Amino acid sequence: MPGVPKILVAGIGNIFLGDDAFGSEVARRLMRRPQPPHVRVIDFGIRGLDLVYALIENYDAAILIDAAPRPGEPPGTLYVLEPVLDSADDSPPLIDAHTMDPMKVLRTAAAMGALPRRLLVVGCQPQTPQSPDDDGSDMPLGMSPPVAAAVDEAAAMVESLVEQFSVEGDASSTVHNPQEVIRCTP
Repeated sequence: MPGVPKILVAGIGNIFLGDDAFGSEVARRLMRRPQPPHVRVIDFGIRGLDLVYALIENYDAAILIDAAPRPGEPPGTLYVLEPVLDSADDSPPLIDAHTMDPMKVLRTAAAMGALPRRLLVVGCQPQTPQSPDDDGSDMPLGMSPPVAAAVDEAAAMVESLVEQFSVEGDASSTVHNPQEVIRCTP
């Protein structure tokens, strides 16, 4: 379709680690709904390499969905982030095939020259944030009530972003969304 951007919507998360399942659950919710032909929705779970390979398929935009803690936010708070990769960081990304670190995935895709023109993260503040050295043994099996309650709203937020990119025909345009768009440098 000329003029319509090719969009990847990627759910990220571990369904066995409480609120970390958020991105996967939103993606699964979206996969049950009809999507435009130029939009591909995938639940990547913890498969970082699969996401890298998907990103090199020449997408104009990618929307990642993930539980992503932000200090001071109540559980279930949704927001849109626009990650900015640090061009000065030339360390190897070292992707592990059995875990998902979104920033390492994005750095790997960037090193391959494959990042889409527009990249957004629809994030949700987890109730039970996992620290980098946490093995997950203290995590509840299901999502917390505030995070589970945010799934439908997040799906609607993603669909709104897809519609904005599709109507404007340019994924690099400014997002017109009532939710805050935050540029962040990890």
